[in-house]
Amino acid sequence: MNNEEWVELVKTDPVEAEIIRGKLESFGIEAYLKQDAFGKIAAITTDGLGAVRILVHKERLKEAREIIEKE
Repeated sequence: MNNEEWVELVKTDPVEAEIIRGKLESFGIEAYLKQDAFGKIAAITTDGLGAVRILVHKERLKEAREIIEKE
């Protein structure tokens, strides 16, 4: 994964992140989830700590935003 090609779509809790990733992938958009160590260890999201960043390829960002806004 080349970091220059991937951008953050949204930051959310781990459960919602999995749902969003599944929806994006059903439309053919590859998505990666990144979570800091605190979130993985504590398994909670508090004031942004433990939040999951959903990354998509920069060329698909607009399309991905349109998909998740339809929810």
